[in-house]
Amino acid sequence: MATTQASRGLGDPRLLEIIDKLLELNIGDSVALPQVKLSVLFYHGNVAETFPSFWSWEINQVPGIFRKITEGLTTQSDIANVRAMAERYMSNPRSVILAVIPANVDIATQEILEMAKVHDKEGRRTLGVLTKPDLVDRGAEDHVVNLVRGTNHKMKLGWCIVKNPGQQDLKRDDQFDRHALEAAFFKNETVWSKLDRTRVGIASLRLRLIDLLTEIVRREFGNVRAEVVENLKAYETRLKALGPCRETKDQQQKYLLDLATRFQVITTQALEANYGYDDIFDSRPSLRITTAIVNRYDTFSEDVWQKGLTMAFKSKATKKRSADAMDTVTPNVNIQKSALPNSIPPTTVQSPVSFTEWLDRKKKSKTMDFQFSKNTDSQFSKFEAGAPNPFAEPLKMMLATRYHSTIDDLDDLLYDEPLPACPKMGVMEWVEKEYKTARGFELGTIATSLLQGMWKKQCSKWENLALGFTSDCIVLVHSYIRDLLEGICEDNRVRYGLLSVLMDTLTERYRQALLQTRFVLQVERQVLTTNHYFTDNLEKCKLNHTEEMVKNKKHSAGDLGDVVKVTDLHQASNMSNKESTIQLLHDTLKAYHKVARKRFVDNICMQAADYHLVRGPDTAVKVFSPSFVSDLTPEQLDRIAGEDAFTKASRAELTRQVENLKKARKLLAMA
Repeated sequence: MATTQASRGLGDPRLLEIIDKLLELNIGDSVALPQVKLSVLFYHGNVAETFPSFWSWEINQVPGIFRKITEGLTTQSDIANVRAMAERYMSNPRSVILAVIPANVDIATQEILEMAKVHDKEGRRTLGVLTKPDLVDRGAEDHVVNLVRGTNHKMKLGWCIVKNPGQQDLKRDDQFDRHALEAAFFKNETVWSKLDRTRVGIASLRLRLIDLLTEIVRREFGNVRAEVVENLKAYETRLKALGPCRETKDQQQKYLLDLATRFQVITTQALEANYGYDDIFDSRPSLRITTAIVNRYDTFSEDVWQKGLTMAFKSKATKKRSADAMDTVTPNVNIQKSALPNSIPPTTVQSPVSFTEWLDRKKKSKTMDFQFSKNTDSQFSKFEAGAPNPFAEPLKMMLATRYHSTIDDLDDLLYDEPLPACPKMGVMEWVEKEYKTARGFELGTIATSLLQGMWKKQCSKWENLALGFTSDCIVLVHSYIRDLLEGICEDNRVRYGLLSVLMDTLTERYRQALLQTRFVLQVERQVLTTNHYFTDNLEKCKLNHTEEMVKNKKHSAGDLGDVVKVTDLHQASNMSNKESTIQLLHDTLKAYHKVARKRFVDNICMQAADYHLVRGPDTAVKVFSPSFVSDLTPEQLDRIAGEDAFTKASRAELTRQVENLKKARKLLAMA
């Protein structure tokens, strides 16, 4: 393939000037400019002989299609390569196809014409060129004349005919005038002299090509504009993705200040649950931090109520129960998976149900062949050797204190201990045991030390529940910080740099939340309250006992309702001193639990989670702020926000492309 470049050009100099300027801007690297390719497909002769080098376009001399291998010259792969080369040039909608064919061959056998029809169905850019008219056999000239006149093998752009100098002409005189020789041939030869002069000779072909190429350029300029605009948008998008330039300290600081300001604006809206403020809350549900924290508050309160006691207290309608650990605690934690952020999967508990509900289902199921009995030493009968324990998952659920997966960055900080198992005895049996192991010389009263020791054991599960709760809140907050940084900053290097600098301060905030949790736990181990509801609850317990004892001795007194005789009332109370003290211990602990539990849950939620993690004056979500950025040293700024060599090179190249495409868009607007 040969390529020639020329110095003269299109029929409209203004178009050529615009194209030259586009080439200077390297627009041809990304947009195929319409005048660049002139594909010449031929079988014989040298293209330079047929088309002298005075064209403004690039001429691609494509070898003719062949099917037979010539020993020592061509191979089987050459056949496919030549055809692929020809089709590649012909398929360009902004190229002119010159089908150069010797006049002395049969047009019907020329495969190249069929290929041109495939790639130029409308025939708007295919021009036929016949060469070597002097070799046409006598008597066959009329067929060639009819081709040029368009009566045979019609083409939309028609045919031209040219004559190049022969070998004798070239040997005779190096200074011969090839145009004069060509003109004389077509004038003196009678058969060719009758042809339309506009289709004869190189000069006529040149004018036709100029007009044709000018038409293509004008037709394609609209597409060129569209491609330039499309490429400009693509480069601008890629440049925008790099963020603002961050080479100097001031640029780096401004970049981080903008990030910190946006971070705090979104955080303010997130803490107010104003999720309609920004689309980022829809694309990243994990940023709905307030909802996630409040849902965890509810779960914590439910857990402390359902699973927080070592021994469950007797209710009004229950009698003293025998030793049965599973019967004394009935957890019922209803956490919906949808309530948790999508990016933070729950840990061992996904959609827990109450243990009692699970047990009822299994007792009714025919897939488990066992007998449930309260009277056996273990809670459940023996299973076949090697069979999986069907109670494993519910037990794990019942003892779990965490609902969110621990993050690797915080693995050493967070707490994840399950609840201890319950003693295998009823609550009254447990109270009696504790009384017998710690009673003193008091008569008819309860020693504070005895009550204090029993309360400490009763609320021992609070530690695991509270620390698990605070750890979950830390996971939610830390995941929020990471996900929000990812949502507002696309540069991985900047995000990782920020987190590495923030991590020490964030870890300290998280540690303070855990310390506050332990402080509240230490305080709540003491028995103390001034809440009058404690006395009210204790009196209600006593009243319930009295009602239970005389319920069979009530009499109707008409409008006065049910009445009980005083003598019956005295006879009903027949407990010993020990039994009375044990009952009072149970009732006092129960009454105090109702007051202390609510106070404990509120204090953990308000002090540990809300104050230290979410809405306090110095919480973890407020660490990354403009004031934090202002305190960074130049070295820290460069380490976090500075650009690496690859980013700098990409920015420079994209900036150059954008500037050139903007200039090209302006030039094309003038076309």
